[in-house]
Amino acid sequence: MKRIVTLQDISCVGCCSITVALPVISAMGVECGILPTAVLSTHTMFKSFTCKDLSDQIAPISEAWKTEQISFDGIYTGYLASAEQCGQICDFFDQFATGENLVLVDPAMADNGKLYPAFDENFPAAMAKVCAKAEVILPNITEASLLTGMPYRTDYDEAYIREMLERLLELGCKTAVLTGVSFEPEKLGVAYLNRDGESFSYFTYRCPQSYHGTGDLYSSVVLGGVMRGLSLASALALAADFVVLCIEATAASGSSRWYGVEFESQIPRLCEMLEKHLKEV
Repeated sequence: MKRIVTLQDISCVGCCSITVALPVISAMGVECGILPTAVLSTHTMFKSFTCKDLSDQIAPISEAWKTEQISFDGIYTGYLASAEQCGQICDFFDQFATGENLVLVDPAMADNGKLYPAFDENFPAAMAKVCAKAEVILPNITEASLLTGMPYRTDYDEAYIREMLERLLELGCKTAVLTGVSFEPEKLGVAYLNRDGESFSYFTYRCPQSYHGTGDLYSSVVLGGVMRGLSLASALALAADFVVLCIEATAASGSSRWYGVEFESQIPRLCEMLEKHLKEV
């Protein structure tokens, strides 16, 4: 069984970050270790929440793992708490990335044209250094514009997306995946480009709803799929289809879903979808 570690926050209540990554990746048949970067009482869409930064624990935990000679087949980062913590994550990569394992970075820091409130204008430069050490990065268009310095646009063409992918590769990663790409009003999907010039895109139905945690869900399924032997393209398609399934299930539940996307009830479907993809490998 493959083993990965995910470095991101724990929101004790609410569907995002490690509370999504751990069950999803485990259900896909991959051991999921965790290194929490912070602990929050709830995700930040709640009116009040507590937050405990765990930056002081990253180095001691890393050293303990090195002493025990623990290794990982994949390393996956999500929401990081500060620019200083980005530096710690780069140090972690230097210790545990071997060139043989997969380093996947979801530079979770912005959406809809602006940074998350917790970050200042210096944060994208720090995140760019994390992305430089990754095999695969998964920014949305807002994050990509901040990482590359390109203007953020909601009205764009294929040339804009291609240039953005090329400039993401200039950061140093091997493959850049851009999420939230749309060339038609009813379609939404992803596009990628790697250093060898290989490109790929995949589009699904654009759901009218939007829920907290779908980005974390997407990245988790992608990593789980690749660890199980899927190509990156196949894993990206699987993740896109599963996120749509979860959004539709959440919309049908009738409950207040600012809480997060309802993925738990759909995990059996994820396992079925994964097995179908594996048979096609």
